Amino acid sequence: MIELFTDGASRGNPGPGGYGVVLKSGSHRKELSGGYLLTTNNRMELLAVIVGLEALKKSGSVITVYSDSSYVCDAVNKGWLFDWEKKGFSKKKNPDLWERFLKIYRLHKVKFVWIKGHAGHKENERCDVLAVEAALSKNLPSDTGYLADKESSLFNAESNPDS
Repeated sequence: MIELFTDGASRGNPGPGGYGVVLKSGSHRKELSGGYLLTTNNRMELLAVIVGLEALKKSGSVITVYSDSSYVCDAVNKGWLFDWEKKGFSKKKNPDLWERFLKIYRLHKVKFVWIKGHAGHKENERCDVLAVEAALSKNLPSDTGYLADKESSLFNAESNPDS
């Protein structure tokens, strides 16, 4: 069994953001992190899960994801994500990441467990450190998905003054 611990952070929402991942399987452990110049906390929470799942080499793995993001955990556990997908992610944020998530999610047997953030959980605390360090890094790349979503929202608001 594989354990995947994740966290996302942004310094302002939107603002510079980062994600942190700890993967554990038996005696093996791997840490991953990255950041973006302008993004949101929810995007980083979701991206942490995606990056962790994409790091796995074998499909069909049994994985437990531990996240302090109710946005991510509830979307999967309560089935909202699959309704959003059926509706083409119409009027939903982060469709680029949700579509990327679904591709990798469907290759494995994934269970989500919500954990309280900043409550002393060792691996969650480590993920938080990784995410914050990544958000504070120099020369962060642009989150093109966030920028495209923001641009699309502005375009839709301008073309439909009643919304």
